[in-house]
Amino acid sequence: MALKVLVCDDERHIVRLIQVNLERQGYKVVTAFDGKEGLEKIQSEKPDLVVLDVMMPYMDGFEVLKSIRRDEATAELPVIMLTAKAQDKDVFEGYHYGADMYLTKPFNPMELVAFVKRISQGKEDTSGPKRYEL
Repeated sequence: MALKVLVCDDERHIVRLIQVNLERQGYKVVTAFDGKEGLEKIQSEKPDLVVLDVMMPYMDGFEVLKSIRRDEATAELPVIMLTAKAQDKDVFEGYHYGADMYLTKPFNPMELVAFVKRISQGKEDTSGPKRYEL
């Protein structure tokens, strides 16, 4: 069964680029275009992994990430932050709130696919939770 990835970013062309590249690799992709919609899709779609932007309307990605980690049902959901916020303090904040990976824009779509694959393979390994940090 294909793993389901939620891509949450307010830039539609970025979402489409990620969606096309992940679907070519056999992933099922669900999309959201702001933080509030992203949290709603996490509850309704139950993705296996989330690719999350930081700067979005209604609720930024850090707030979404904090909500994911506070909820017992989603606390272990793997999250890749994909954002233009590239300062050291932003990267630290992402890892502090529980991001599994932190990639900055501009990005190579195949690098993102490789990280999704790496994390999803770890998810399929039932030997225990995995965290991919610096």
